[in-house]
Amino acid sequence: MPPPQLSPAIQTISNVRLHSHSPNPTTYDLTLSNEQTVSSIAPHLHTTTSPNKSHPPLTLPALTHPHIHLDKAYIYNSTPIHPQTGSFQEALTLTTQAKSTFTEPDLHRRGEWLLSESILNGVTALRAFIEIDTTVHHKCLTTAIHLKHSWRNHCHIQLVAFAQDPLFSGPQAQENRDLMHSAFTDHGDEIDVIGVTPYVEADLETAKRNIQWAITTAWQLDKHVDFHLDYHLDPNKGPLVWYVLDCLRAVGWTKSRTKKRVMLGHCTRFTLFGGDDWDRLRKEIGSGDLALPVSFVGLPTSDLYMASPPPPSSSSSSSSSGCGSCSDPKENGGVRDTVRGTLKVPELIRRYGLDVVLSVNNVGNAFTPWGSVDPVALACLGVGVYQAGTVEDAELLYECVSTRARAAIGLEEETGAQEECGGGCLGSAE
Repeated sequence: MPPPQLSPAIQTISNVRLHSHSPNPTTYDLTLSNEQTVSSIAPHLHTTTSPNKSHPPLTLPALTHPHIHLDKAYIYNSTPIHPQTGSFQEALTLTTQAKSTFTEPDLHRRGEWLLSESILNGVTALRAFIEIDTTVHHKCLTTAIHLKHSWRNHCHIQLVAFAQDPLFSGPQAQENRDLMHSAFTDHGDEIDVIGVTPYVEADLETAKRNIQWAITTAWQLDKHVDFHLDYHLDPNKGPLVWYVLDCLRAVGWTKSRTKKRVMLGHCTRFTLFGGDDWDRLRKEIGSGDLALPVSFVGLPTSDLYMASPPPPSSSSSSSSSGCGSCSDPKENGGVRDTVRGTLKVPELIRRYGLDVVLSVNNVGNAFTPWGSVDPVALACLGVGVYQAGTVEDAELLYECVSTRARAAIGLEEETGAQEECGGGCLGSAE
């Protein structure tokens, strides 16, 4: 089945309300540039031929995926590999099996499907994770680069050179690192972000080496850095976020020295934090020009499926900080433990002043075999997950998949007409 087809470029949007002026009855006409950004906004002159005359729709800021896996999307449409236990280790194993069958046409087809579905849902910018390892080498990366160029007039794509597999433990660690470095050498201009997964390393020492390598390499190459971090609910495993912040300070990664940003994803271990931990986190990130440019991204569709406490018999001394659901949740016997963890996004923004956003993460694979590509559906899920049902909650959740998400991945807010629409406009229902 071919991906959804995009309509011809729209050049004007007439007789609409602006989200920033929503109480104002005045409506406006928007003119779009060839790059599909807002070039001008003018008051609408009411005529008998004006569209939307009776009920002018509201324009909203365009949507953003601040964390989504491009190469692993819709694997279920291509392979007969489906989860049985729902564990993290199973998802890694099944995905590695699927990756061994990846071809460039398959990657291109599934990537186009994800991009077209995203754009049809109002997404104009995304940070796309692309895996580099001994299974796929640079196959996913070269396909993603082609997609980045062929879709550049429709959406802004940040590419993450992503190490899902260990870089400092196991027999393939050195080759995985070599593949990452050769990607920077061969395709450095196309790579925007360095991404790693410290919790897949064998122990705490190698997890810390993973973190230090990512920060040092990203700083030297002037790239953003993005961590899958602290993806567990084990109170016996200390969070690695403190080491990340120490390493950032060690290289001087502050807002006054660089425009490149740091993103921490999942972080489900933080749900075990007390008030003192949150206060410490806020203080260690800092404020003003000397602050560390750190954002957090909640990934609830994945977290609610996978982030569960370890079984009582598990030992936390055997691994560094791997996902708490690496064990089979069905092995506990009796009724399945339904405790789950995901970042409490609205509370962390309001109570602690942290920069936190939301993202879809995975679509149609063993890490997230449910959910959709629609960021608005994700924001709606947040109403229930966070018990956030007020008008102010709705506005904040929408920001977390639009303007806040865009800023968190380092896309500067444009001025003038662009600022009115938060990097682009999305027409909403009436």
